[in-house]
Amino acid sequence: MNILITNDDGITAKGIQIIARRLQNSHNILVVAPDSQKSASSHSITLMNPLIVKKEKIEGIDAPCFSVSGTPVDCTKIAITTIASEKIDIVVSGINDGFNLGTDVIYSGTVSAAVEGALNNTPAIALSCDGNEESYEIAADYAEKILNKIRSEKIGNTVLNVNIPSISKDKLKGLKVCKIGERNYNNVYVEVEKSDDNVVYKITGAPDDAMQDNTDVDMIKEGYITVTPLHYDLTNFNLITKVENILEK
Repeated sequence: MNILITNDDGITAKGIQIIARRLQNSHNILVVAPDSQKSASSHSITLMNPLIVKKEKIEGIDAPCFSVSGTPVDCTKIAITTIASEKIDIVVSGINDGFNLGTDVIYSGTVSAAVEGALNNTPAIALSCDGNEESYEIAADYAEKILNKIRSEKIGNTVLNVNIPSISKDKLKGLKVCKIGERNYNNVYVEVEKSDDNVVYKITGAPDDAMQDNTDVDMIKEGYITVTPLHYDLTNFNLITKVENILEK
């Protein structure tokens, strides 16, 4: 398969190096990633400034590698439409240092880079873990398994959002395909600097997970690798008729 590997942690991040080294053994890979940390970029793109694309050399990776002076979505878009010499079969985004569970997917640059693949008619996988060395290796293992299982299937313009629990490999309970849950944050803006002209704040806080059965937020706590099929169509189909009755009559 021709695989585009990208992320939001930057071209030098450990996660992208681990997945690239693993997948290059059995696939044709192209690595295109931001030139610096771009976490929580969501689906932003660069409109007002030119993009600088630079060839990079990553130890242990023989495939072409490029950094981009833009967002994760910029990386996917320019890779698929301009940099790649052959059609990309699938986008692999990650391995992210940090979970992308529940409503995290709204903010996530990792997930958005994958969604951009879907917008360009290319299926994608987003990989996330806790940043632990063993978790990265588990993510790479399961990425290979998932790719082998779906390579002959037509999953369309779908993103598979994959999260690895914070447990050792021997304690994994398996893999669960599930819906996203709710993951709200008790965000606090802490004042770190103040002058006569302005105040500087830093965001802190911790997730406040809503307990819902059979969601990714729930299943990962039970020791399962979670996989959630995502699609960029945000239409609330359950409410179409109700809203139509309210507004069109």
